[in-house]
Amino acid sequence: MTTQNTENLNIAAFDAMPKPEEIHTRLPITAKATKTVTHGRNLLRKILERKDHRLFVVVGPCSIHDPVAGMDYARRLKALSDEVGDTLQIIMRVYFEKPRTTVGWKGYINDPFMDDSFRIDIGMQKARQFLLDIAELGLPTGTEALDPISPQYYGDLITWTAIGARTTESQTHREMSSGLSTPVGFKNGTSGDLGVAVNAILSASKPHSFLGINSHGNVSVVRTKGNRHGHIVLRGGDGRPNYDTVSITMVEQALAKAKLLNNIVVDCSHANSFKKPELQPLVMSDIVNQIRLGNQSLLGVMIESNIEAGNQPIPTDLSQLKYGCSVTDGCVDWATTEKMIHDAAVLLRDVLPDRI
Repeated sequence: MTTQNTENLNIAAFDAMPKPEEIHTRLPITAKATKTVTHGRNLLRKILERKDHRLFVVVGPCSIHDPVAGMDYARRLKALSDEVGDTLQIIMRVYFEKPRTTVGWKGYINDPFMDDSFRIDIGMQKARQFLLDIAELGLPTGTEALDPISPQYYGDLITWTAIGARTTESQTHREMSSGLSTPVGFKNGTSGDLGVAVNAILSASKPHSFLGINSHGNVSVVRTKGNRHGHIVLRGGDGRPNYDTVSITMVEQALAKAKLLNNIVVDCSHANSFKKPELQPLVMSDIVNQIRLGNQSLLGVMIESNIEAGNQPIPTDLSQLKYGCSVTDGCVDWATTEKMIHDAAVLLRDVLPDRI
């Protein structure tokens, strides 16, 4: 008598993946990179605890697909960061994992060659190398944590983490966030719902136990301590912005009701700019003005920015890709980015110190 198979019926293959410690051994964190990450995390915690007056700015491409153009951008951003560092704490947005509403290119880790070969083993190593190179510049990085296993591979190189609008409500991501070594920003839901982000902050602040892997690649029961530095990121919702003064006041009230610190970050992109990247400077200008008028809760902003403006589809012939242009959401170009950041630094330089 034969027994009918009942498991893995829709699995095509289990391909080997290097253990986290193997990739760490190939690409070990350096003393310079360690200093960059440690200093960046400490500064962010001080900002969130009102011990440092600076506004933090998470700025960079919607997603990384070309490490050469990415490093070009990083060098420009480091020079800009050095100019405004007394007022703005610059963090480069380095997103390797892209959540899709249905299907599409899921990012540099999942498909580094952009040809549906899905060499995640190679993508993970390339991602770690890219983060290491940026940390060597002295520039801290922020990323979205989408796959709960990935932080074991490169979490030691990250300064700030975002949990996206599609995953903020996920128990898996709340548990993971409770053990991350970085401050974590939780975006409000795609519908604009604030409650899911508030609940996520509360949940992630507590210890959790869940299944995961350790650095040796062994399936483990992960036991966390809780993350005290969760905060809300407003990205608009249901096609409408939520960064206006009334929306900010409502968020402050929701945070106060939950007995959470009034720590708010505004994403200048997505629904806050009606998915029109060229409107991001107007959002940034409004946030700066609210701070100048006395707002105490706005501590950071996010900007989707690249060397070139807009975005492009992924062509069959990858040699036709436009250098420094996004293949996911549209971005503002470098000249616009410089102006946004310079203008904010000038307008906030004498204002921010009074908030401490």
